[in-house]
Amino acid sequence: MKTINKKSVLDACKIMVQVRMDNAQEAMNSAHESTLNEEKSSAGDKFETGRAMGHLNRDMFAKQWEQANKDMEILNGIQAFKRHSEVELGTLIYTKDKIFFIALGLGKIMVEGHEVWVISEQSPLALAMLNKTLKDSFEFNAIKYKINNLE
Repeated sequence: MKTINKKSVLDACKIMVQVRMDNAQEAMNSAHESTLNEEKSSAGDKFETGRAMGHLNRDMFAKQWEQANKDMEILNGIQAFKRHSEVELGTLIYTKDKIFFIALGLGKIMVEGHEVWVISEQSPLALAMLNKTLKDSFEFNAIKYKINNLE
């Protein structure tokens, strides 16, 4: 399997998280504006309900933004050019058929024409391979994998 640039994988992850942050910020702003417009145009119980819903929406999007910000901090802590001798946060793992990147639970992404499975360090799959080294094997969901390369 051809190796890919780990920095490209990391950059693709950062772009995905930045899009989540931007979308959450935009939704927060929209919910805030909606609440302000509700205050200007409504009266009575309907006003209170609309305002409360606006605040709830804004709070929900604020939590999404905060989580995306935490995810970005994790990604920013990963060194793109560090070569790993064992599987840990920030490792790019090559098996016969798959490429895994231990970072966040982003799922399958395409980088340089290859599928890369971006998984959280706490995921069951990552736990099965944590601390493994080059040529070690691990099993997940009754499938045996051998680590062919680490970056």
